[in-house]
Amino acid sequence: MTVLAILSVGVLPMVKTAVRRQHEYQLRESLRTMREAIKEFKRDTVGMQCAGAGGLGAGPPVQNAPPQQQGQGPAVDPRSKVVIGDCTIFSPENIMQYPPSLDTLVSGVNVVSRLQPVGGLNPSGTNELPKLGEGGGALANKKKIYLREIPKDPMTGEASWCLHSPFDDPGSCAENTDAGIFDVTSKSDGTALDGTKYKDW
Repeated sequence: MTVLAILSVGVLPMVKTAVRRQHEYQLRESLRTMREAIKEFKRDTVGMQCAGAGGLGAGPPVQNAPPQQQGQGPAVDPRSKVVIGDCTIFSPENIMQYPPSLDTLVSGVNVVSRLQPVGGLNPSGTNELPKLGEGGGALANKKKIYLREIPKDPMTGEASWCLHSPFDDPGSCAENTDAGIFDVTSKSDGTALDGTKYKDW
């Protein structure tokens, strides 16, 4: 009994630390996955041509917009092979075109290939511009999904995160935002093994 007591005193803290370290690893991976999805979504908004004030709102994509010339407009990241073709998913407050919600990243959005020249021959062999689909979005033959699922926070056990828009104050924590999701953090107020707060990761 004495030997077992000594072993338990030494082993149990090690087991707890190992489990905690595993949870911290999972948290970092979940944050990285969601942040990469947000970045990829943002890349695919470059080059969107939407009607309405500021290029946003419920208006459809501009069908007769001239193609972007070299040196004009924001540069397109070569990793982005498609452009989001539905302007209606952005609210007027989302002026920077970040993902409206994590659910949007999971459900996906209609996209149009960047390889299809505007005003030139499209894959059907005609000079017609992309047609408009339901809801005023560009009719796309593909829907791009950016996130397989909303991961659970291993520290809280729930698929619930602090959402941050580009205009939020540091340290704020919102469950939804009309200005788009710029970043996500944990809702846990716990302290990590390295002394930092999980909510600051």
